[in-house]
Amino acid sequence: MKLNDLRDNPGARKERIRVGRGIGSTKGKTCGRGVKGQKARTGVSINGFEGGQMPIYRRLPKRGFSNPFRRDYVVVNLGALQAAIDGGRLDTAATISTEALKGAGLVGNARDGVRLLAKGELKAKVTIEVAGASKAAIEAVEKAGGQVIVSGAGGAEGAA
Repeated sequence: MKLNDLRDNPGARKERIRVGRGIGSTKGKTCGRGVKGQKARTGVSINGFEGGQMPIYRRLPKRGFSNPFRRDYVVVNLGALQAAIDGGRLDTAATISTEALKGAGLVGNARDGVRLLAKGELKAKVTIEVAGASKAAIEAVEKAGGQVIVSGAGGAEGAA
């Protein structure tokens, strides 16, 4: 196989129908839009219109709201932390911060900070600085001989 021989499977891509190209094309004159009326015109979009019946978006009740002040934390589990330490991507001697987690590839965009959760097992003794942590995660880190520094504003239960 050569790169210049790469092709789609036959029929994988459908060609668009060229409309308004004469009577023999079956899509000439009115181009499949019928005759006159609102839907025959250009620039018409009647999305959600149900022929005069009350549309579904008005029949269904509105519920809940979107909190604009909600904090969006990135989750890091203890198992992933241990895997990064075993792989040599994190240094246990230094304090593990958000920047160190980014460098190790555990966190991409930190958004409102990192939240440490207790899924998995941690064997290494580490000091980790995060915006939030669950009580179980704090207990697991302290059981391994480490320490959790919670620096987030109200992002933790049971700050250490």
